[in-house]
Amino acid sequence: MSDPNIGRLLVKRYHLQELIGTGAMGRVYRAKDNLLGGVPVAIKFLSMSIQNKKMRLRERFEREAKTCALLGQKSIHIVRVMDYGVDEHNTPFYVMEYLQGKSLSQIVRKQHLTLPRFLSMVRQICLGLQCAHDGIPIDGYPCPIIHRDVKLSNMMVVADPSFGELVKILDFGIAKLLQSNTHQTNFYLGTLAYSSPEQMEGKELDSRSDIYSLGVMMFEMLTGKLPLVAPTHSFGAWYKVHHYEKPRSFADINSELQIPKSVENLVMNCLAKASGDRPQKVSEILDILTNVETTDHLSLIPLKPNPLDVDSSGTIAESEQRNSLALRAALSREEIIKQATWPKNKPIANIVFPHILNINNSLNPTLWIMLPREEIQKRLVCTRYNQFMFIMNPHPMLLWITVIYNRQHGAKWLPYYLDLKTNFAIEVARLLGETGHYRLLLFASEEPKYPEHILMSTIATDQCRRLHDWLAISHTLASGGGQLSKNLLKNEYEKIKPQILVKLGTMNTDSPFDLSA
Repeated sequence: MSDPNIGRLLVKRYHLQELIGTGAMGRVYRAKDNLLGGVPVAIKFLSMSIQNKKMRLRERFEREAKTCALLGQKSIHIVRVMDYGVDEHNTPFYVMEYLQGKSLSQIVRKQHLTLPRFLSMVRQICLGLQCAHDGIPIDGYPCPIIHRDVKLSNMMVVADPSFGELVKILDFGIAKLLQSNTHQTNFYLGTLAYSSPEQMEGKELDSRSDIYSLGVMMFEMLTGKLPLVAPTHSFGAWYKVHHYEKPRSFADINSELQIPKSVENLVMNCLAKASGDRPQKVSEILDILTNVETTDHLSLIPLKPNPLDVDSSGTIAESEQRNSLALRAALSREEIIKQATWPKNKPIANIVFPHILNINNSLNPTLWIMLPREEIQKRLVCTRYNQFMFIMNPHPMLLWITVIYNRQHGAKWLPYYLDLKTNFAIEVARLLGETGHYRLLLFASEEPKYPEHILMSTIATDQCRRLHDWLAISHTLASGGGQLSKNLLKNEYEKIKPQILVKLGTMNTDSPFDLSA
């Protein structure tokens, strides 16, 4: 029997195309948003049978949509909700970003996760959960949100043009706002194999229940098996298992697994029966993951494939051939100084901005930086690093990250946001991709008229290709939510800073400024 929703035009805007998922709470369809030129979206409808039996589930569904809309604005690791409403049949629905990827359950079933990939995925999931646990403002008060159904199938892994392998948490539909004036949490909601002991008892939950479920999921990610197995798939059987049965060890599953002891301890601590014996906050888990990545097992973490640091390797030290090409294309210091005088409309302050220099009918991208002379002097010998991060929704925005790093004095971070719906930003991005290099012009705030030093920075070939692809994508995307895109990029930028520092610390490529330019 054909689905009557296929081909339907919802609220004169969304053209439903195919059914892509079903569950206890409803059905999910892929659709096109006609108002935004056919942009694909996912639309979830509340099940009519549930709606007819319990009208309060409709209220829960609407709250889910509002909650997800707020959470999606706070974290890129939570699926974003753009719209919600009720159709002509009085059926509630909400509109989500359409994710083309695989659920984590599909990935774990088909392949063994390497330790670096496991660490990256868990970190992203933790960041999303931490955002929810920290709470969103409801009527002026922060309300923590507990997911209640953390499991592999509620994690979607998508290929992202900037972040690489991006993990997003789905289905906050059974989440509960933890408000002191409600008693609606006193009944079971969740998935039996992943539920904490206190969740099985119908108790009021806090973030430690999600941490237990995360422990089950981490064990499964590393072994492909559940740490606890019930003799029958019934509530009573699982109740006894979660309360009284000791989780299997990693050695019980596979004695040849090489898992760091700190990771094994983390997983087992998350699986503690008593909530007080688990990590009390997701931040504690993030601290342990950072320690594993940066100290105990750095040799196990490849520098290149980190999903939040895609295609940045090679931007520090390019091949001799590439450097030679860049130098042959370089401008002389005198030619630069003819045009590079500090603009009158720019303040004498520590700022960073791009500028296009037209020398001998050749357009050249440059990055202008003003710093105190002492800060410049500290990094006359430095490692050069650049990376570009891009986000498509809700507004196409590019983050251009430049770092000049000296082992003794550390890193100087020089970020700049390019709005790819503006002509200037489009031209800068185009030139960066085409030339494969740019120059940093450093002005001393004490004498700001001319640059004191000029530094060449080359761009990795893969990054040049991505810049071209991102520009092509941006032409097809809708505008709107520029500040939100900036905030999302800023959050991701802050998260990858420690990883970039680790990478810089392993390099031994400090070299002097190109004083002759």
